[in-house]
Amino acid sequence: LTRAIFRLAVVQLHVSKIKADNLGRAQKLVKEAAGQGAKVVVLPECFNSPYGTGFFAEYAEKIPGESTKVLSEAAKDCGVYLVGGSIPEEDGGKLYNSCSVFGPDGKLLVKHRKIHLFDIDVPGKIRFQESETLSPGNSLSMFETPFCKVGVGICYDIRFAELAHIYAKKGCQLLVYPGAFNMTTGPVHWELLQRGRAVDNQVYVATASPARDESASYVAWGHSSVVNPWGEVIAKAGPEESVVYADIDLQYLADVRQQIPITTQRRNDLYSVNSVQEG
Repeated sequence: LTRAIFRLAVVQLHVSKIKADNLGRAQKLVKEAAGQGAKVVVLPECFNSPYGTGFFAEYAEKIPGESTKVLSEAAKDCGVYLVGGSIPEEDGGKLYNSCSVFGPDGKLLVKHRKIHLFDIDVPGKIRFQESETLSPGNSLSMFETPFCKVGVGICYDIRFAELAHIYAKKGCQLLVYPGAFNMTTGPVHWELLQRGRAVDNQVYVATASPARDESASYVAWGHSSVVNPWGEVIAKAGPEESVVYADIDLQYLADVRQQIPITTQRRNDLYSVNSVQEG
């Protein structure tokens, strides 16, 4: 009996201020992941530039552009589905936090512009306002692979259970969230949110964070992870640069849904979560 299993790799890249270095190292690690049998590879949020409202305009590019060209070539050279973390994108005078996904033929499959902007204020701890420089995307983003359908979100998008629910309802069995949580929210919410999204929807959830750099203006939490449909963390990075792997077992996902059949037990006569606007 062949089981529907494929290997996923999450690349926790160390991001510097030098774009060419970031692109070069991302390329190298994607290749390393493919060499370890990964069929789907995920890069972190803002992988080509430092994360911060002061950096977005300086590092922003068109899509297609320099960074997405590197991603497209890496996907094609390695024969993988590459979820290109995110980059600051410039389009029509506006800036977006955008994730481009490439197939093993190097073609762009979908572009997700972060739909929920990271505007928070925790007094004495952290204040960050993405909306000072970025505009939000307005569409949901999914792509097909020979293994399963995949839903894409970026960082703060993971806090919105509705998005994950709709992706699952539309047939996604894996949700990927490139994201850079910080030293305030990371320790308490990062893993909790991933496990919550996974167990609520009985899907696999993967996150890719930049590696932690204590000298950066925004210090990422790291700990990129993969969570299974039972809500267990099956792969987790430390704070440093690394690649973590997990085998995504779609038969196991089906078994979980059979054992605890919440998908068929929903009271659709009482409540529903629906998308208003299709991507």
